[in-house]
Amino acid sequence: MIYDPSLVETYCEYSGEIIKTGSIGYLEQELSDDKTHMTVYELFCAAPGFYDRTPSELRREAQRLGLDTDIFYSEQRVGTLSGGEKVKLRLLSLILGHPDMLLLDEPSNDLDIPTLQWLEEFIKNADFPVIYISHDETLLENTANVIIHMEQVRRKTVPICTVSRCGYREYISRREAARSHQTQVARKEQAEYEKQQEKFRRIQSRVEHEQNVISRQDPHGGRLLKKKMAAVKSMERRFAREHANMTQLPETEDEIFVRFSPEISSSRGKTILDLHLDTLTNKGGELARDIDLHINGGEKLCIVGRNGAGKTTLLRLIAEQLLARSDIKAAYMPQNYADSMDMSLTPVEFLSRTGDKDELTAIRTYLGSMRYTAAETEHDISELSGGQKAKLFFLAMNLDRCDVLILDEPTRNFSPLSGPVIRQALRDYGGTIISVSHDRKFISEVCDRVFQLS
Repeated sequence: MIYDPSLVETYCEYSGEIIKTGSIGYLEQELSDDKTHMTVYELFCAAPGFYDRTPSELRREAQRLGLDTDIFYSEQRVGTLSGGEKVKLRLLSLILGHPDMLLLDEPSNDLDIPTLQWLEEFIKNADFPVIYISHDETLLENTANVIIHMEQVRRKTVPICTVSRCGYREYISRREAARSHQTQVARKEQAEYEKQQEKFRRIQSRVEHEQNVISRQDPHGGRLLKKKMAAVKSMERRFAREHANMTQLPETEDEIFVRFSPEISSSRGKTILDLHLDTLTNKGGELARDIDLHINGGEKLCIVGRNGAGKTTLLRLIAEQLLARSDIKAAYMPQNYADSMDMSLTPVEFLSRTGDKDELTAIRTYLGSMRYTAAETEHDISELSGGQKAKLFFLAMNLDRCDVLILDEPTRNFSPLSGPVIRQALRDYGGTIISVSHDRKFISEVCDRVFQLS
């Protein structure tokens, strides 16, 4: 909307003003179809500033992103590049135009770790505003100096927006401290209110009892009781006003709740994978050589490497082998969810195996714990966010009691609030994990082996 309000006019309304000056570079989260079908050369020809740069300047900018210096003139279709290569090219095309401000929607998606580190330095050293959306906690911690936190509370019916001019760690620390203090004050006030109400109810009950038993022959006593009851009603109104002004429990976006069944485990001595490849190829091109990978039960392994090294290709090959095994229960979470998920199903239909009433009730309970609203459980999966789709994979893996998880970028669509919960669940998981990831917190907190594909 900031970049071009017409991009959201079919589904969004807003009030207020958008005031902007200068040129703006916008990195959308997903490539449009027309750019996907362009060659790399055509993409750069359409980029502002491309023809104003000298060959040496172009080479220098390409080297900064770890791209071939002759990439600008490639006839390769953009859609055939890896996810990380696409992001790099689009960033490079924006930088060439010397923008006055950058708007980046999930710029770290699919970037390899060296390029992530470059992106961090680029954002930190930029001498113009950079507004970006990211689920990468490490990127946020290392670069952000202002946090704009958008939340939906009360089952996603009430929006809250917080602006905090500080770094991400400090913001989270402040947020937790404020929530803790507010919770303590609210509970103390509520406890005092309940004591007050108990005392009030005793007074009210006594006055009502006296009214019921007073003799009609005692008009003076009746008048006194009437005054007492008026005082009681006045007290009740005052307590109601005070209750309305009491400190409320903090309203924040609920963090998801997820954990795998403790019954899921892999035998530590069992060979899960014994893979030997002389070469790894994709569409006729050689990606890697001499791959020798042995994985035992209970290990948590992450495959890392530069974009285009063949990590996803290798993981698909591993998934193909393990999904066919009958001695293990494996599940595969691809980078593109549509490869393994029928987008026309509802979340309940996707998770259901028997369709009986008890199973459907349990599924709706699980979905509730993952912060699905009742309406979202009945929507087609295609209408859900990337994070909501990812949650379905984790729920399915748990319900199916899978003891081997094959995960391609498993944390990429989870918010910074949900990320720690997902990592804790995977850290506690008793089975085997074979993954591809560029999430540095996932690698350091979950994985006990790292396999670098070069």
